[in-house]
Amino acid sequence: MIKRFSPLAGLKVIDLSKVLAGPVCTQYLGDLGADVIKIEPCEGGDDTRSWPPIDGYDGAVFLSCNRNKRSLALDLKTGPGKKILRKLVAKSDIFVESFRTGVTQRLGIDYDSMKQIKPDLIYASISGFGRSGPLANSPGYDVMIQAFSGIMSITGEKGGAPARSAFSPLDQTTGIHTALGILAALRHRDQTGQGQLIETSLYETALSFLSYTAQGYWTDGRVPERAGSGHDSLCPYQAFIASDGYILIACGNDKLWQKLCKALGFDDIASDPRYATNVARVARFDETVRLVADEIVKKTVSEWTEILSDAGVPNSPIHNVSEALQHPQAVAREMIENLPHPAAGNVKGISMPVLFAGYSRRPRSAPPLLGENSVEILREIEVSEEETNTLLAHGIIRVTEANSEI
Repeated sequence: MIKRFSPLAGLKVIDLSKVLAGPVCTQYLGDLGADVIKIEPCEGGDDTRSWPPIDGYDGAVFLSCNRNKRSLALDLKTGPGKKILRKLVAKSDIFVESFRTGVTQRLGIDYDSMKQIKPDLIYASISGFGRSGPLANSPGYDVMIQAFSGIMSITGEKGGAPARSAFSPLDQTTGIHTALGILAALRHRDQTGQGQLIETSLYETALSFLSYTAQGYWTDGRVPERAGSGHDSLCPYQAFIASDGYILIACGNDKLWQKLCKALGFDDIASDPRYATNVARVARFDETVRLVADEIVKKTVSEWTEILSDAGVPNSPIHNVSEALQHPQAVAREMIENLPHPAAGNVKGISMPVLFAGYSRRPRSAPPLLGENSVEILREIEVSEEETNTLLAHGIIRVTEANSEI
């Protein structure tokens, strides 16, 4: 029997979020044992269900962030749909939404309305720019806020065009911040009995990412620019071209510089005061990088990996995604899961990146089909079979099974 760490068991989460930030948040809550009910529109469900590539019925993005959840397909624009939601909220602990500003008020599902039903409810609201300020009503896509926040201005090759950080870091980290806020609010509720309204936004996550970059700007007044794989405060600390590809060298302090010099055969340079300290190397950034680059290009990546590793210099080949996912370290740490899925047969997934001693982090369930759990969830709030059939007939709820026509 698999033993799972489930400190949130017994807590019920109503998840009205979609796409990435909210689903990442609620997936972590589900990983920790909470019962997460994902409420989706009857037609299409979460937008990411239809984002290619598709596996079974659903898109890869959806499959990546919706394990350990149950799906209720529900039309919240109808009176019966809102009634069902209110009944669910009355028996729930946590409510997560990511609607555009003003939508929850129009639907009557804002925090003030929901706390009338459940006074100790923890209500998490995720948005692009926050629920106040001049941009409160603006849409908030990850790439848009990478540009707006200044992050894109420092991402990309030196002298080149701005680049998007491809794994949607603002969405994913906003989800983590939201889960952190919810856990803190749960602790507060344990102490006081009070509920809480939590706000997170992609914009505030983006500004928090600028932490040391902003501090550097405030310190020297220099507006940061794109530096490719390099680092404004460390040198050499970037990717270099070997004879057959790229290798990353992370020379994070002066002791490592001495080790790197020995590995590269830089006997004279090792004692040269122009390069002996990181401050000196940063002052001669381009010159230092050129010295190292001229040597690295003479051997292959695998040759340098062996030489630098033996010398104790942090380094890495630049793996592609396939290589990274198949690496023996990922296998040894059991970070890749393979879960049975009703439509796709099996789906792979990346495990929660926290390991609790003595417990497995294997998920309880694969991402659900749209409305897969609609009927069982209604049974739990004592909706009769007759009423359930009426709701199905009128399209207020939906059920999808593995052999359904989508």
